[in-house]
Amino acid sequence: MEPIKAIVTVLGQDQVGIIAGVCNLLAAEQVNVLDISQTILQGYFTMMMVVDVAACATPFDELSQQLRTFGEGRGLVIRIQREDIFDAMHKI
Repeated sequence: MEPIKAIVTVLGQDQVGIIAGVCNLLAAEQVNVLDISQTILQGYFTMMMVVDVAACATPFDELSQQLRTFGEGRGLVIRIQREDIFDAMHKI
């Protein structure tokens, strides 16, 4: 199966369990993490993930809402964008 890539971004106050929580939600939806980068800058947690949504049966908009809701419950901003849209928005 050809990968369908998307970009997940997570921003907010650092707290225990952010990576585990996001990865558990994605795994439950059959979303595979292809690459991950995270850092903490002066107490602020930032993470960017490249994921493969090819095996995810949940509609993309619903997955996006699940991530948004998960983040809101923890004071985080979590977004997912299809790779082609992400790339188009960030070209110079």
